[in-house]
Amino acid sequence: MKILAVSDQVETRLYSPLLREAFSDVDLLIGCGDLPYEYLEYLISSLNVPLLYVPGNHDPGYNPNNPRAQVEGGEHIDQRVVAVKGLTVAGLGGSIRYRPGSVNQHTQTGMYFRALPLLPRLTVNRLRAGRGADILVTHSPPKGIHDDVDPAHTGLQAINTLISLFKPRYVLHGHTHNYRGNLLDPRTQAGATLVINVFPYTTLEI
Repeated sequence: MKILAVSDQVETRLYSPLLREAFSDVDLLIGCGDLPYEYLEYLISSLNVPLLYVPGNHDPGYNPNNPRAQVEGGEHIDQRVVAVKGLTVAGLGGSIRYRPGSVNQHTQTGMYFRALPLLPRLTVNRLRAGRGADILVTHSPPKGIHDDVDPAHTGLQAINTLISLFKPRYVLHGHTHNYRGNLLDPRTQAGATLVINVFPYTTLEI
């Protein structure tokens, strides 16, 4: 399976009539947040494959009854575990809270509470298969891995805990922009898990 994952910045190579030709072998799209929904919808309609996505800190609050607060044709997986094309994928969107009252921003403790709905399914999967999920999709990076020194881009400790407990094969995230030189390598091995900063896009073959 080939995955195309995107986050944070519209990529002109993808937002192009050449998309279908260049990425005709993609089987699954993953959105890691902070992208215009019309951009994600363009990817879906052009490639005709499923999209799983989580919200970033600049995205609107999810509302299944409001077309402007969801990606048409995509599947919102924040705080959910889903099965698609033989893979188990979990989602945990949002970032650290750096502006009180903002949507999709949470304290470190608050993010632990947001992770609770994932635990039953991940625990069962871990007991059956040795890992809770094949892929954990997040907006923010784990704390200390691909995060940055400024308050808005601090990583989330809850993601580290999910990695430790459930050993996903991959964590795909966005939020930190490696053009600033803060990331020498966007792929970091953390135990049994490969953590990948997908900004602005990456492909992954499983």
